[in-house]
Amino acid sequence: MSRTGKNKRRPSLALARAKSARKTAKTKGAKPAHAASSRQKVRAHRQRLRAKGMRPITIWVPDTRSRRFAAEARRQCKLANKSPHAADDQAWVDAMSD
Repeated sequence: MSRTGKNKRRPSLALARAKSARKTAKTKGAKPAHAASSRQKVRAHRQRLRAKGMRPITIWVPDTRSRRFAAEARRQCKLANKSPHAADDQAWVDAMSD
């Protein structure tokens, strides 16, 4: 069945305008509007946090997905299990978990 005449689907006027605006922005070399607004939102969020006395920091943690991490965790668990205090340590962990 062909889509001709009255049955042909047309995009809504708002959709057509949005497409036209994107084409115009691309041809003029303008940056997308969402990039600037995201940047502004992040900047405002950080300013609010600083006003509350917070400061940004970078923290590096071990990569728990790596094979080296898994091997080291396994090694330390085996050592802990061989400890003469293993039963007491496990009892303490169980008591804290409840």
